[in-house]
Amino acid sequence: MKLAILSRKETLYSTRRLKEAAEARGHEAVVIDHLKCDIMIEQNALAMYHMGEKLEGFDAVVPRIGASVTFYGTAVLRQFEMMDVFSANSSIAITRSRDKLRSLQMLAASGLGMPKTAFTNYSKEEKQIIQNMGGAPLIIKLLEGTQGLGVVLAETIKAAKSVIEAFHGLKARIIVQEFIKEAKASDIRAFVVNGEVVGAMKRTGKEGEFRSNLHRGGTAELIKLKRSEKAAAVKAADAMGLKIAGVDMLQSDRGPLILEVNSSPGLEGIEQATGNDIAGKIIEYVEQNYLNKRGRKKNA
Repeated sequence: MKLAILSRKETLYSTRRLKEAAEARGHEAVVIDHLKCDIMIEQNALAMYHMGEKLEGFDAVVPRIGASVTFYGTAVLRQFEMMDVFSANSSIAITRSRDKLRSLQMLAASGLGMPKTAFTNYSKEEKQIIQNMGGAPLIIKLLEGTQGLGVVLAETIKAAKSVIEAFHGLKARIIVQEFIKEAKASDIRAFVVNGEVVGAMKRTGKEGEFRSNLHRGGTAELIKLKRSEKAAAVKAADAMGLKIAGVDMLQSDRGPLILEVNSSPGLEGIEQATGNDIAGKIIEYVEQNYLNKRGRKKNA
């Protein structure tokens, strides 16, 4: 199997591990910077070039597309899909998951537990929003924020009103969520591959920090998920249409609450916390789909 890994850098941990795992199973793995690809479109002829070299002969692609380049990254991935190359995560599923508001609406429609959330485009209704949310403390997030950036804990009603006003003054789009006190500055990252949780870790923020992101100095440890937490993670990934996903959730008194579903979850934290070969699980899934596809063509 000839595999394309869409990534900005070959030296990134996740990219390197995927390449190693593919080569360990006897496959050819090529790292392609999606921002250096040229898409060629004409009637009955689709092609793509990477730094001047035509991309041909690929059987599958594993996308590692950063949030800041979702538009172009998914355009490149879509071209692969139209060239009949299997993708570990589809372009539409990635686009869907990157829209935080849309993904929350879809998760809620799927009946999954989640923190109470509000969104508004009207800057003069801060008081009503806070009242509808049940008062402070509240979490206020930028819709476009990643890795814990653009996330604020407003501990009082006055602080919440000021933060919302400030973001609206900057024309920033935000969501407001209830603060889950019993989570104690911790969350769970469940890694899902093809409908199965293959690893999970509990992330805890450093002292004095309510955000648990590892990029913000948080720590990670192995955790054994409850049956309800596993089921919620699988259902959340399925709701987004993602076969590979990092599902972030909070442990609450009313059960697991889904925060976000990530389409390009990092491998370093989860592999180090669990000791599991997550990269190998991903390649195994891609390999199985490739073999199934080849078998169908042979029997056609």
